[in-house]
Amino acid sequence: MVTGGSGFVGSNCLVAALRDGFQVRTTVRSMVRADEVRAMVTTGGQDGGAVEFVTADLTSDAGWPEAVAGVDYVLHVASPFPVGVPKDPDELIVPARDGALRVLRAAADAGVKRVVQTSSFAAIGYGHVPQARPFTEDDWTDLSGADPVAAYPTSKTLAERAAWDFVAEHPEVELATVNPVGIFGPALGGDTGTSLEIVKRLLGGLPGVPDLSFGVVDVRDVADLHVLAMTRPKAAGERFLATSGDFMSMLEMARILRTGIGDRARKVPTRVLPNALIRLAGRFDSGMAQLATELGQLKNASGKKAERVLGWMPRSREEALLASAECLLSR
Repeated sequence: MVTGGSGFVGSNCLVAALRDGFQVRTTVRSMVRADEVRAMVTTGGQDGGAVEFVTADLTSDAGWPEAVAGVDYVLHVASPFPVGVPKDPDELIVPARDGALRVLRAAADAGVKRVVQTSSFAAIGYGHVPQARPFTEDDWTDLSGADPVAAYPTSKTLAERAAWDFVAEHPEVELATVNPVGIFGPALGGDTGTSLEIVKRLLGGLPGVPDLSFGVVDVRDVADLHVLAMTRPKAAGERFLATSGDFMSMLEMARILRTGIGDRARKVPTRVLPNALIRLAGRFDSGMAQLATELGQLKNASGKKAERVLGWMPRSREEALLASAECLLSR
């Protein structure tokens, strides 16, 4: 069972699980999304008609017993991730944390073998003083520091902490988490994820790029890692960072787009904007406001554990970015 099958990551998880021979069920908040999800799965090369659907929402207990009935594995992917900054952090924190616990309780009651929860680098690499070494799965975002952590990384940290606390009290349920960096690559439907907004803005012709760096991983590789974490015995009780290599600056991303797609990237900027200008834009654009919190911060992360323990082999950062651009341009 995959939660949030209509989403950018969830739809790719459906495709990966069907490809590997699993019977698949997914949750949607409204059954009107079912045909859309079937079409997305078909676009991904699998039989959309093979997907079962159950209506369930992270903010309600209704539907979850039916969603997990007879299920061996759960991929808990659904979690809110807006482009902008919410006025109330609880808009993200409550559904992320309480939703994870709803899924885990239902899974425990149904005798599910293992839950794989989609966490994030946001639960690992925030609230720290600058450091030279890459972040690993041993690190946790520090919510107790002097500088407040933004709503999204707070929500992912609290949700993952709550999940690990739950399985500590319910050892009959195995848990693994996948902690992706920025997720790029081709979308199967209308949901292109939040990270693709970066590529969209670059292609649209920003006057310059902010002094920001991101990790890059392809959504197809994130889905593959979910299936590996679901099926490999060694994955139980483990966290896995999903990244295709070192973090990249937005200027590096812009150069890859210009080189890789030629004239279609003619609007992509080639200079770095002053930080003060980005902060000013953030007063009027909530998406820019969220980016402004990370200006000039150099971070890095290692995905070696997933490669070593699970044999995960992600695509290159360049391939993920160019696939994102091709997807957006085709629309």
